[in-house]
Amino acid sequence: MIKAIAVDMDGTFLDSNKNYDERRFNHIFKQLQQQGVKFIAASGNQYAKLVSIFGERDMYFIAENGSVIYNGSELYDYKAFDYDVYKKLIDYIHKERGMSDIIICGLQSAYILKNTSDDFKKNAHFYYRQLQEVDSFDMLPQDEFVKVAFNINRQTHPDLDDELLKKFHNDIGLVSSGRDSVDIIIPNMTKGNALKRLLDKWGLLPSQLMAFGDANNDYDMLELAEYSYVMQNSEDQALFDVANHIAPSNDNQGVLSVIEEQVHIND
Repeated sequence: MIKAIAVDMDGTFLDSNKNYDERRFNHIFKQLQQQGVKFIAASGNQYAKLVSIFGERDMYFIAENGSVIYNGSELYDYKAFDYDVYKKLIDYIHKERGMSDIIICGLQSAYILKNTSDDFKKNAHFYYRQLQEVDSFDMLPQDEFVKVAFNINRQTHPDLDDELLKKFHNDIGLVSSGRDSVDIIIPNMTKGNALKRLLDKWGLLPSQLMAFGDANNDYDMLELAEYSYVMQNSEDQALFDVANHIAPSNDNQGVLSVIEEQVHIND
């Protein structure tokens, strides 16, 4: 019996216009609560962004690809980079490799440089509701840093993924949320790891978990769940290999359709 449902956001729960059928979801969410089924948003997004999507609800939020977990509005658990590792990492990407379009993700806020392009700033402000523009990464406000996000230009930095893993192999992990979008995370602080910690807390098994995803950073979440669904619109063949089922595309509200069918939601 399904007792917990975890959903990725972009390309999965949200359609191509970053929307979802709120009225339909509200009806489903109420019935999930009545049945004692826990609902979890599991995303690479910032917690503040997830709250802007769902509002304040009695649900769990796995943010920053697993580094941060909230129970409603209460911080439940998080893991931050060792400061020395973080500093060496940023110095390498920014100073040695000459990359400036970087988002430093802290527990309190995300940070970008003031001297980046308007397009980069616009995109960063869309995904990070708590975002500060700073003069230098050497003078960030006091915070705890949980993730570094950036897009790799494969023409100028074709092997940056491998180079990062070689240089910081014991201190970082890399996941992609699609195409050339890369998140540097703390080793093993993934969506799947966060879900496993929650299942252990609740006394539930992977056989009671339903999960939906479409990108590389959803792999171990789908690998964990017995009721695992890759979205029809996914471009990652590995997810079709690991998932047990295929859900209709995000533009057809596939997540909501599967939940209605499998958890027996009444009209």
